[in-house]
Amino acid sequence: MELSPLWQTPLAYKTMNKKTLFLILLVFASAAPVVVSAQAIPLGTIVNNAKNSLTAIAASASTIAFIVAGIMFLTATGNPQRMTIARGSLIAAIAGIVIIILANFACDFVGLFFQLPAGAC
Repeated sequence: MELSPLWQTPLAYKTMNKKTLFLILLVFASAAPVVVSAQAIPLGTIVNNAKNSLTAIAASASTIAFIVAGIMFLTATGNPQRMTIARGSLIAAIAGIVIIILANFACDFVGLFFQLPAGAC
């Protein structure tokens, strides 16, 4: 890896990954309507909307993982190594769904425990 003479850090750290840049721009673009509207939106509503959006994204990713795992099982054709990889993908998809469900229940439990107003969590 080539070192930069100015800061003596690898050049790989100086270039921003396209995925990272897209994620940063996505966060700013999704927050722009809230900032531009200049309305007093309660923090609980913003947190609830973010939680719902992240839950939808995670559930979509887990559904795609289920589909990919199913395709991997179908194309394994009895190869034990490919079956093991497909089984690991299926377990990861199931774990993702379980984590999503538990996170939503935990958020609701915290809201009830601390008697937060509806929609605060």
